[in-house]
Amino acid sequence: MRVVVIGGTGHVGTYLVPFLVEAGYEVIVLNRGKTDPYISNSAWTYVRKIYTDREDEEQKGNFGKFVNNLKPDIVIDMICFNIESAKQLVEALRDNVTQFISCGSIWVYGNSTEVPTTEDQFKKPLEDYGINKAKIEEYLLREAHCSNFPATVLHPGHIVGPGWIPVNPAGNLNTDIFSRLARGEEIKLPNIGMETLHHVHAEDVARIFMLAIKNWKNSVGESFNVVSPKALTLRGYAEKVASWFGKNAVIEYLPWEKWSKTSSSEDVAETWEHISHSPNCSIEKAKKILDYHPHYSSLEAIHESVNWLISNGIIKI
Repeated sequence: MRVVVIGGTGHVGTYLVPFLVEAGYEVIVLNRGKTDPYISNSAWTYVRKIYTDREDEEQKGNFGKFVNNLKPDIVIDMICFNIESAKQLVEALRDNVTQFISCGSIWVYGNSTEVPTTEDQFKKPLEDYGINKAKIEEYLLREAHCSNFPATVLHPGHIVGPGWIPVNPAGNLNTDIFSRLARGEEIKLPNIGMETLHHVHAEDVARIFMLAIKNWKNSVGESFNVVSPKALTLRGYAEKVASWFGKNAVIEYLPWEKWSKTSSSEDVAETWEHISHSPNCSIEKAKKILDYHPHYSSLEAIHESVNWLISNGIIKI
């Protein structure tokens, strides 16, 4: 079977594309030719790469037709960010593919009422990214149930792995907090550090794409959360990171108004986005239907990322 992966050289694609090749699929990857896989793998020698600018082709009304002309059996869309993009593909691929898998986000949920958050929770996304991802999910699942379009939607959490900066214990991407924890220096956290983050290793995300294909009869018309087994609190996360280096976490907790004055505007915006969501998602549906069992806990996935950052001189210990 032929699989077309749109945006296949990103962090998840680094693992997913070799999985597909090793499973015997013919793989075509579409990207702009500006990124390479994070980890080398000989499987990439069997992959056909086609360089194209999706946004440009969509504006011309050609992208859906372009993908359909490749005659795929399965299409995996890693980089769909608005409903118009989804519609163009669906209209071109209708009746021509056995499965269409779209990469969504746990940001579709916004603020959770009950946790862990399940896929059937009412969605109230907070920002444009989550709003657009929710619209894409709603559209694809409606097409699956009303028009028999074979769509599946997967919602990853905070993706981590070698080559990727994890969302840190302060809820942003500033690597200095890891360095300070490693050296036993004080860090500052907002509020009382009980907000949550929910990471997932890119390899586990790739695995659930494979499971969705394997169990396509049960995955079509469904959405699934893709996270590690358990979320982390900010303070617990910080304490664990410090312990990796034989240190005790030295933490000062500050009210949001004070904490927001201790960091850059970029870090503050990222932290607010993460703690306002405080994701804590359930994977019970994916376990039951797809037999999804992540190989990495949140801390194991983060630890691997941190080691890579240390070996590349990005985190100074």
